Amino acid sequence: MTEFSPTELKTVVDPRGALTVAETAENLPFAVERLFIVHGVEAGTTRGYHAHKSCHQFLIATAGVVEVTLDDGRRRQTVRLDRVTHGLHIPPMIWGEQTYRSADAVLVVMTSDRYDRGDYISDYAEFVALAGASQ
Repeated sequence: MTEFSPTELKTVVDPRGALTVAETAENLPFAVERLFIVHGVEAGTTRGYHAHKSCHQFLIATAGVVEVTLDDGRRRQTVRLDRVTHGLHIPPMIWGEQTYRSADAVLVVMTSDRYDRGDYISDYAEFVALAGASQ
C-alpha cells in the first residue's frame, strides 16, 4: 500500500489572519464536483466504512481531531487530521473509516464525482475481493 500522509496546504498569514488554500493540480489531484461537511458527531464515533470504485476524496479537518483509517485490502494505516493546514487524498479502491476523536470535529470532504450510490463498496469482504482482483 502507498504510504498515506497529510498534504501540507499553502497558508498565507498577515495581520488580519490566515488563509489556507487547496487548489486543483497544486494539492488536489482532481477537479472538485462535490463538497460536504460532516459535523456534530459524538466523540468516539466512527463513520465511513466504505471504498469508492472511481471517486477520489480529499479530507480536511477544519476543527477538532479526526483519525482516518485507510485499507487497501492487505494493509491498514491510520492518519491523524488535526489541523486545517493538512489535507488527505484518498484515491479510489481504498477503504476508509473516520473516527471523530473530539466532539468539536468538523470534516470537510471534497470529491471528484457527484454522489452515486453505485460507486460505493460498503461490504468489506466484497471490497477485499475486488481489491485483490485489481492488484
